[in-house]
Amino acid sequence: MFTISLPKLPNPFAKKAATPEPEPVYLSAEAVDEIGRELDELRNRITADLGDKDREYILGIIRLQRRLELAGRGLMFAGFLPPAWIAGVTALSASKILDNMEIGHNVMHGQYDWMQDPMVHSSTFEWDNTCPSDQWRHSHNFMHHTYTNILDMDRDIGYGLLRMEHEQAWNPLRLGNPAYAFVLMCTFQWGVMLHDLEYDRVLKGERSWAEVKPLLRGWWHKAGRQVAKDYLLHPALTGPLFPLTLAGNATANLARNIWSFSVIFCGHFPDGAQVFSPEDCENETQGEWYVRQMLGSANFSGGRIMHIAGGHLGYQIEHHLFPDLPSSRYPEIADEVRAICEKNGLPYNSGPLWKQVANVWGKMFRLALPLPPRPTDAPAVHIERRRAKAKAETVAA
Repeated sequence: MFTISLPKLPNPFAKKAATPEPEPVYLSAEAVDEIGRELDELRNRITADLGDKDREYILGIIRLQRRLELAGRGLMFAGFLPPAWIAGVTALSASKILDNMEIGHNVMHGQYDWMQDPMVHSSTFEWDNTCPSDQWRHSHNFMHHTYTNILDMDRDIGYGLLRMEHEQAWNPLRLGNPAYAFVLMCTFQWGVMLHDLEYDRVLKGERSWAEVKPLLRGWWHKAGRQVAKDYLLHPALTGPLFPLTLAGNATANLARNIWSFSVIFCGHFPDGAQVFSPEDCENETQGEWYVRQMLGSANFSGGRIMHIAGGHLGYQIEHHLFPDLPSSRYPEIADEVRAICEKNGLPYNSGPLWKQVANVWGKMFRLALPLPPRPTDAPAVHIERRRAKAKAETVAA
């Protein structure tokens, strides 16, 4: 008599065991100091190596952007042919994306100031965007990169409009979170322009007219030129094709806005990006600043063309560590930054672009509701502050 042993099949109705949540990481002050030293060495090595390769790279990207714009403008003269109109819009969209992301964003960070070339110097560069460059340098270079992910100090957390973290108080207006985000995405260059206004402080009477007036003058000159260029001058040059050229320019601006919004939000707000209180960041050491940048940023993976189109902000962690290093250097240092994170048990938040986009939008829908934080929303890393440790040692003595 034969017996047959059948494998035990899983019971589909059985209750699944809860997946244990990962234990938080506790980083000592000594480990933070060592991270600071390693990243300083990495920065110094890349800075010492800057030269012709980096110069040729950015000048080549500028040439490509200008050719795309010329091609797009030229194709609009044949815009009555659908293939020509589509090709023209595609070329203009790519031109605007390159101008804003790989050129404008990075040049205005001072990544090429060492070249001493006025064309790519942060103090003289102006981009194809409604936001004046000087206002962007203040709201982004100074406010955002100094106070990255510090609540009530980094205005990029929700742009004063969205609820992106549980630490931001909920009220019924938050129910519109996804709708506000959609409008901001489609009009992103205008949202960037208004960013330095801090409209909520104006409504509360915390900003005076004297503070706001210079911003308005800047908007009038910069946004006025952009509107005239995209919606009057260039359409008028195509004569009877004015409506088609106008629609093409509007579509190119929309494509640039959606892409820029997606890249930037994926770099800051996926699950796992940590936020901090102002008290957490008082009198930071260089190592503590570095760790905050790593914990508050996220990367996305993709091919070379995608990264160039995204201003290499798919390497947002590396960008936040070294915002003034040429962006084309981020891919070559990413493995070393990841290794430093892994050695110290720190998360290196990265994933495919589509996954990070879906994660961010899911988060915006979730935070529109007054839901309690999930266990995974708790801080993943706790840092022993050098200042706090010194104070404790003094008390003990």
